[in-house]
Amino acid sequence: MRHGTQQADSAAAELETALRGGPFHVALRAAITARGLPLQRVQHHLTRYGVKVGVTSLSYWQQGARRPQRPESLRAVRALEEILRLPDESLIRLLTEADERSGPERPAGRTYRSLVAASSVQEQLLAELESPLDGGLHTIGHHERVHIGAHRELLGRESHHIVRAHRDGVDRYVAIHHGDPGCVPERMTVRALENCRTGRVRRHHDTGLLVAELLFDTRLRAGDTFLFRYGFDDGTAGASTEYVRGFGFAGGQYALQVRFAEGAMPVRCHRFTQHSAAAPRGGRQELTLSGHHRSVHLVEPRVRSGIVGIGWDWE
Repeated sequence: MRHGTQQADSAAAELETALRGGPFHVALRAAITARGLPLQRVQHHLTRYGVKVGVTSLSYWQQGARRPQRPESLRAVRALEEILRLPDESLIRLLTEADERSGPERPAGRTYRSLVAASSVQEQLLAELESPLDGGLHTIGHHERVHIGAHRELLGRESHHIVRAHRDGVDRYVAIHHGDPGCVPERMTVRALENCRTGRVRRHHDTGLLVAELLFDTRLRAGDTFLFRYGFDDGTAGASTEYVRGFGFAGGQYALQVRFAEGAMPVRCHRFTQHSAAAPRGGRQELTLSGHHRSVHLVEPRVRSGIVGIGWDWE
């Protein structure tokens, strides 16, 4: 009984701290935990207030993957303050403060629907290039460098790739670049940097996708390894707030480094993971930003299928 009381006291203290300093998603998660309500029950209570919000949306809100913005969502937040027995305007205040900090340049994040649309288009473009999903290659190592420009835009990225063929005759790799919302694929370019040359290129404006063949000038046999470098020049969208990498298959080591232009340094950075585009984000961990080198990084010793990324907040 004493252990249960200690847990309740700890949850109440965490909630009090979160309501004072935020951010919104931490306060919401602490409130739900303190009241001991599963998300299905929270959703049920909301319907009694005449507000319809899915369990997935509630999960996104408390994970920080999305923020309530539509009028219906803001109605839900006010109802949550009553359901979770919170002070009036406590959650709304945290949302308002977050909007003021992020400023007008903050782009809308990619929605689940947009990710699904991009996935469908990606399959079509790969089919046009007659490329199977894994291309006959397994990744042994992948070091990716992302460059954020002086205007906070995704300026471009470079990849240093080491692969092993698992069938005979492989002579190419198909690279995919997904620009930020508002990007212009027609103005993006692909660069073959080492041990490859550019083949066919396909673009899709609505989803911001660019798909490019990288030709090896040699045919690999099963078991052969190959090392190559390539990059994409972008810089066509507004302020960027994250970079994500999806993996359809388990593989080798993946290292992601994000480097910021001088004078365009974020105030904080974090890493995150998702099992799929439909799943809530988890594995959030604050990352140390190197002021001297203006960069932040993560390393996955052995990737699993899913999504991994780095996000950052501007002043």
